[in-house]
Amino acid sequence: MKFETTRAIPATPAAVFAAFADARRLARWWGPAGFTNTFELCDFRPGGDWVFVMHGPDGANYPNRSRFADIEPDRRITIDHVSEPRFRLTVTLTPLSDWATRVDWEQVFESADLARQIEHIVTPANEQNLDRLTVEVTQEPS
Repeated sequence: MKFETTRAIPATPAAVFAAFADARRLARWWGPAGFTNTFELCDFRPGGDWVFVMHGPDGANYPNRSRFADIEPDRRITIDHVSEPRFRLTVTLTPLSDWATRVDWEQVFESADLARQIEHIVTPANEQNLDRLTVEVTQEPS
């Protein structure tokens, strides 16, 4: 089962891509609203592993293990979430103008049954993730 969302972000594809490529920045914005991250490993290259814990606003910890399957600078990032629930996330960056990027976020779950069960979580969480990415690429550097 596939979940798709699209967002126009007022930044260049290079600026959006940079928010993925820099582990410090990725840790800052990754995940739904209220979540924080602790990265053990973030090897941002094709075949590189990404191991981290998402800390929920309720205090729960969610271990994650992913692999960067494909990376095309300023164009596409494909991530395989290899821990449960297994899915592939493909983020495609398309320039809309000199100052805006269309971000297509496509998440395909290995198990359609599980995807249906968690759809009520995944759909708003993906939107919140894109909200946080938008803030990351449009805020003034600190």
